[in-house]
Amino acid sequence: MHGLGNDFIVINNLNDVYNENSINIPKLANRHTGIGFDQLLIVESSERADVDFKYRIFNADGQEVQQCGNGARCFALYVFEKKLTSKIKLNVETLNGDIGLIINNTSSVTVNMGEPEFMPSKIPANLDNQHKKYSINGKEIGVLSMGNPHAVLISNNIESLEIDKSAKDIQNSGYFPEGVNVGFMQINSPSNISLRVYERGVGETQACGTGACAAVVFGVENDLLDNKVRVSLPGGDLDINYEKGSDVLMTGPAQFVFEGSIEV
Repeated sequence: MHGLGNDFIVINNLNDVYNENSINIPKLANRHTGIGFDQLLIVESSERADVDFKYRIFNADGQEVQQCGNGARCFALYVFEKKLTSKIKLNVETLNGDIGLIINNTSSVTVNMGEPEFMPSKIPANLDNQHKKYSINGKEIGVLSMGNPHAVLISNNIESLEIDKSAKDIQNSGYFPEGVNVGFMQINSPSNISLRVYERGVGETQACGTGACAAVVFGVENDLLDNKVRVSLPGGDLDINYEKGSDVLMTGPAQFVFEGSIEV
């Protein structure tokens, strides 16, 4: 599946037959000798009565991570289209807590991403005090968590940026013990931004849902953006709603690409 070009393989593990240690995730993620994907998503059952499913995410390097917004939309459409549920509103358990999913139609899902986290110790980030922006490697950067850590930079023209080195320098700065996703944001108007994201364990992707949320949150908190923002990513657009002190709502597409089986 893919959400704006951010691509995933999704595995139904409701019967608990799959163990992530039984396959080589980086090998499957290789686009030349495997299937090829940015993240592996696993559908599992939850032991909690108030939760519909458990949602697990593994990066292409095999590391399990807390959150993936584009993946959440694909997850919702997958369980609905595969008739694993008849609900159009779901409560899903992740490593970072619960998220709400609303299936709008066969190609659009809204995700309640919860409230952003600004406390450095909870992002986590090795920063002394909580601020709206920080100076890292001589650059003014917003730092927050949307269930996973994000650093956000503002640039006048992101299309011409060579983001790999800048992103790696921030990731290797020593401030982020669990790594960080790095977003480069261009503000086109208070209601529209362009964004490129270099994700930890993956590299630059066509789209990053949590990255889009983090960029809008940073912009709203610094009075640079409206509460409703269209985020233009290389893979397409996401609509983000955020007011200070509230949950972040993300709406965007999800699509099936193909399905099959592989020997592991």
